Amino acid sequence: MMSDLPTDLVRTLLAVVDEGTFDAAAGALHVTPSAVSQRVKALEQRTGRVLLVRTKPVRPTESGAVIVRFARQLARLEQDAHTALGMTGSAETTRVSIAVNADSLATWFLPALTRVPEELRACYELRREDEDHTAQLLREGLVMAAVTSSPDAVAGCSVRALGRMRYLPVAAPAFARRWLGAGSDVPLREVIADAPVVAFDRRDDFQDAFVRRLRRGHRASAQRHFVPTSEGFVDAVAAGMGWGMLPAAQAEPLLDAERLVLLTPDRSTEVPLFWQQWKLDSPALTAVAEAVAATAADALGT
Repeated sequence: MMSDLPTDLVRTLLAVVDEGTFDAAAGALHVTPSAVSQRVKALEQRTGRVLLVRTKPVRPTESGAVIVRFARQLARLEQDAHTALGMTGSAETTRVSIAVNADSLATWFLPALTRVPEELRACYELRREDEDHTAQLLREGLVMAAVTSSPDAVAGCSVRALGRMRYLPVAAPAFARRWLGAGSDVPLREVIADAPVVAFDRRDDFQDAFVRRLRRGHRASAQRHFVPTSEGFVDAVAAGMGWGMLPAAQAEPLLDAERLVLLTPDRSTEVPLFWQQWKLDSPALTAVAEAVAATAADALGT
């Protein structure tokens, strides 16, 4: 495969994807834009496939994503080999790119990284993405590991269960009294679909799924606020902008402080989480995986 895919061409394609344009890739590689263009065309001729969508920034095609993933794995193996042979400088670091959902990032994930041995000199590039979509970043070769809701391994990756993240339906007390019949005999299912709601973004279906469980054929109100950070989402619900599904780790302290109320005690939602990573014998990646699994076991259970 190495003879069919020359490493200089593979690395050039990776530089174009990472830098976003042919000109920027030329600067990073210290060659001319024309040379970059010729290398990419040569690689496309060798593979017989279009590898890039020539937009700004450029995007890899499905075939291009395969080459990008190969290029990143090749770079990872090369760095690990240099480290094992003592060929790296004392200041050399190991970069680990990971896709992780916002709620994990805001609760249990960062403490996991502090458990990785310091002598590995790992540096992290974290890509925040919904847990239903993090696996796509693995497929595209943009990350080497991901926290995902999918148990189905991406090609070339291993998968292990991390545990289940529990979400609670909550609202601020005053909001619950005004909109959700708190303190009255009005059933929650009769009013929940009309109450303002907080959603993470337009792909967030948690709140709609909760309403459908209470009242088939309905979804959460069209009066919804999109707050695309985990911490901001919590603040918006606690401020009374709308009700929402919060991770138990974030909701429980506010419930104890009576800043939030639980809408119903028996309707929590659990999301299974999995760790997927490249099948590489990489010390840094192995250490990160073990730290993530150990921390998840403490935070999420099984």
